[in-house]
Amino acid sequence: MAGRWFEEFKVGQIFEHELRRTVTEADNVGFSMATMNPAAIHIDAEYCKTTEFGKPLVNSIFTLGLVIGLSVQETTLGTTVANLGMSDTRFPRPVFAGDTIRSRTTVMDIRASKSRPNAGVVTFVHQGLNQRGEEICTCTRQALMLRKPA
Repeated sequence: MAGRWFEEFKVGQIFEHELRRTVTEADNVGFSMATMNPAAIHIDAEYCKTTEFGKPLVNSIFTLGLVIGLSVQETTLGTTVANLGMSDTRFPRPVFAGDTIRSRTTVMDIRASKSRPNAGVVTFVHQGLNQRGEEICTCTRQALMLRKPA
């Protein structure tokens, strides 16, 4: 299913996204290396044995990207002009290789763009949940969305 046009969003609308993804060790190490983040907590299993977690934590920026990415197909695929900002991002629980992540999106606000007659701003709250239904990430995101062509 393609993304939705600006007019198709309603405040309070909730999307329980169907796509899920199991995070792998390769995802975590590859992302950490690609983004120049050599923190031992992400890439050094021996070091992590000495931490409270006992194993590497998945890079939180990867987690954020995955949670938002899982929402794209049902909300913004092909209908987004641009992301305008993200705020109130939290990671209440860690993510580890082997965790399966799903996403839930709530539409918090919609408003017409003052400068672009062909678009409007939608404020989303994205929540990431692990296989046990525990929240692992939340973020408020504003996106500039296209209006339906006339």
